[in-house]
Parts: sequence; C-alpha cells; structure tokens
Amino acid sequence: MSLEKVQSYFEKHHMKERIKVFQQSSATVELAAQAVGCEPAHIAKTMSFLQGDNAVLIVTAGDVKIDNPKYKARFHQKAKMIPGDLVESYIGHAPGGVCPFAIKEGVPVYLDESLKRFETVYPAAGSGNSAIGLSLSELETHSNACGWIDVCKAK
Repeated sequence: MSLEKVQSYFEKHHMKERIKVFQQSSATVELAAQAVGCEPAHIAKTMSFLQGDNAVLIVTAGDVKIDNPKYKARFHQKAKMIPGDLVESYIGHAPGGVCPFAIKEGVPVYLDESLKRFETVYPAAGSGNSAIGLSLSELETHSNACGWIDVCKAK
C-alpha cells in the first residue's frame, strides 16, 4: 500500500516510471545497493526519530550513522529512534520502505549533509523492494525538506 502511495505521488509529477521495484529485498542499505547496482553510500537512508510525541525523518547517505552529540546540539534532545512496530503508524511506511515521500502530514523531513557529495541518490519508494533515483534537488523538492542539517558521522 505504501508503494502505491509513493507511485501515485510520483505519477502526479510524471516520474512514476523512475521507481524501480525489485524481485529481491532492498530493505537494508546493503541489499538496496545490490538491487540498484550502486555503492551503499549512494543509498539515501531515511531514519525515523521521535521528538517528544512527534516523528521526524532524517535522510542520510548509506555509509554514515547518526552522531549523537551533533543530533543533540541540533535538536536539543537525545536521538530516539521510533520502535520498529510503531514506525508505520507514525510515518505511513513500514521499516525497510521508509522514505520521505507520501508520508503522514506534519512529519518534518531533514536532509543530512552527507548526501551532498553525490549527484544521484536512491531512497526507498515505500516498500522493502523499491527505490527511486533522484538528483539532490529532486530529493529536496519531493521530500518537502525543512532543510539541510549535519547530524552524521562515518561508520
């Protein structure tokens, strides 16, 4: 169902044909990179956090992880990921297919600076076996990003 919501969203922007649906899982960075045929760093990993009772999404490069001191400096609280069984109710997509498109209203999306070294990145498209290749400006536009932040470090 989430894949269909993302496909419907991109159909309105004449980009639906760019969504790739794979026979194999793309639910992790490594699996997504294999399915897409790119380096793991090019996978745009969408991470979901709780800030109080509200969800926030941060899209990062596939080869980085959240830097807790940077996160706390930016958001004035410790990073707390949404428990897996609650992700879909907060975001609208289940783990493995979380992406910054066709999400629940009111969920802010931030893009991490780690993505800026690439021309094209590959976020999921609402399911654990899909992805879409986007330029950074397309990602920024279609995620309705609140802005660019720096909250990651190398793994």
